[in-house]
Amino acid sequence: MAERKSSTNPLIRARDAVWHPTPGSVRLLALLGVIGNVVIVVSGGLVRLTESGLGCPEWPRCSGDSLVPTHNADHHAFNMAVEFGNRLITFVVLAIGVLVFVAALRLVPRRRDLVWWSLAQPMSVVAQAVIGGIVVLTDLNPAAVSAHFLVSPALLVFCVALWVRAGEGDAPARPLAGAWTRRLGALLLVAAAAVLVAGTVVTGTGPHAGDAKSHRYGFNIEDVARVHGELAWVTIAFTIAVTIALYRTGGPAAAKRRAWELIALIVAQGAVGYTQYFLGVPAGLVLLHMLGAVLMWIAAFRLFFALRDRGPMPDAQPRTVAARPAEAPQPA
Repeated sequence: MAERKSSTNPLIRARDAVWHPTPGSVRLLALLGVIGNVVIVVSGGLVRLTESGLGCPEWPRCSGDSLVPTHNADHHAFNMAVEFGNRLITFVVLAIGVLVFVAALRLVPRRRDLVWWSLAQPMSVVAQAVIGGIVVLTDLNPAAVSAHFLVSPALLVFCVALWVRAGEGDAPARPLAGAWTRRLGALLLVAAAAVLVAGTVVTGTGPHAGDAKSHRYGFNIEDVARVHGELAWVTIAFTIAVTIALYRTGGPAAAKRRAWELIALIVAQGAVGYTQYFLGVPAGLVLLHMLGAVLMWIAAFRLFFALRDRGPMPDAQPRTVAARPAEAPQPA
């Protein structure tokens, strides 16, 4: 069978990346899912920092009977635009999730784990939309807002796993580091998750939990900020421990690179965190801190996956088309 010729038309190439996928195109779509979820975390943070959580006071509609922002005397046009923009980004992330799921189904040979990892993405976005509706209907209840944020890091687990798995083979996992190093990598993920949860509590307690009428956690801001900082130091300790173990045991070069990437992000994140604390928590630094948090989460998972090997990425195979039956020769 002749190989399918690649087209220079970007629309055709985009269609083929989904309908006639290769392992490389599936991995590219998975990367778009990672980027999309990082963007939605930042846009969600912008909603909160600009006090736009109720910019669209209805759900699933924005205001009254309209799905898009309309004039509303009780809500400023800027706040409505920020909240509506965040909702639009959710639809973009959902579309990417559907496309990567279709591509995983169409991939030849089909890889079952890629199908399951990709299916989790659109399902998680739907769950996030439902929780977003609960946030609006409960007038920005801090517990609902925290859950709404934490869905994104949970969804990033599926996105990063699909991104990594699409670029490797299906051989049984072969450890590239010792058992203690792998345990430290797992504990690092637990510590990073705890930092994310504590961060939502700090935000839900402090001045950026919403407007002045928004409900807040009844904690002391200094106490929860201290707990958040201590958990961050625990994460740093596990990162340093994993890095030292990799060098002492001759770990793989890829894992060492991932460890240094995570260390660089931690240093930058710590600088931003302490700066915003001493400057009275300015909104711009809070948004940058949220971006750093999800980038650290991604880096921690990439380090964890770099501690094992699943073989090389399989070659792309063309999707076969049933041949027409040969016609019988006509008599002379």
